[in-house]
Amino acid sequence: MVYHGQRRSLLQLFEDQPRLNVCAPMVRYSKGAFREIVRDYNVDIAYTPMILADVFKSSEFARQDYTTNDSDCPVVVQFAAHDPVDLAQAAQLVAPYADGIDLNCGCPQKWAYKERIGAYLSDRPELVRDMVRTVKSAVSIPCSVKIRKHPTDVRQTVELVRRAQMMGVDWITIHGRTRHQRSTEPIDYDVIKLVKESVSVPVLANGSIFTLADAEAMYENTGVDGVMAARGLLQNPALFAGFEHTPLACVEKYVNRAL
Repeated sequence: MVYHGQRRSLLQLFEDQPRLNVCAPMVRYSKGAFREIVRDYNVDIAYTPMILADVFKSSEFARQDYTTNDSDCPVVVQFAAHDPVDLAQAAQLVAPYADGIDLNCGCPQKWAYKERIGAYLSDRPELVRDMVRTVKSAVSIPCSVKIRKHPTDVRQTVELVRRAQMMGVDWITIHGRTRHQRSTEPIDYDVIKLVKESVSVPVLANGSIFTLADAEAMYENTGVDGVMAARGLLQNPALFAGFEHTPLACVEKYVNRAL
């Protein structure tokens, strides 16, 4: 891990800026060079790829895979975990080099469900509550959770976010699809709006943000505090700057930084 210098307060950012542009956690993709590039094109907050907390806390090799620098700020480190102690210990290790910690409660992959991480947690609000409480007591930087719409009962979604808020979570991100839905299926604006109305902390919305028009539609239909893009930024890292296609300068910057 590389030392992270001057930070920009995430919580202050939520207070000062009504509409935040966020780079989603993306396995293999949202690493240092990519995070730096999207920041050049109006991304306000960037997430790391999902990291397995139990591996991170026990493996120096795994920890070396996370790098950051003074321009990579604010950066949120996303962990997947099912054990509160694993999560807290991993968070303590990375806290000096990060601006926030996120608990993945939405990964839809079958292997993740079998490992009791990601979307597995959507039916276990008590476990999410315990993990948030434990990590909040272990580190001083902000903590969030990223969830999906519950596959059968949106009341479970509301229960999950309310329990997380009770334990002091600082913001919530919701993807407006269930773990069973394909990415081509439409986003459920109603469940995102319901989550926003059910908590007092900031809410970010994730899912099918490919253009500024998509972002505007999300704001108009849900009232969220920010939008998070994944595939949209992979296709066009400059989308939040209003580019319809990736500019050549963006490609050149990425190549230079990745080398």
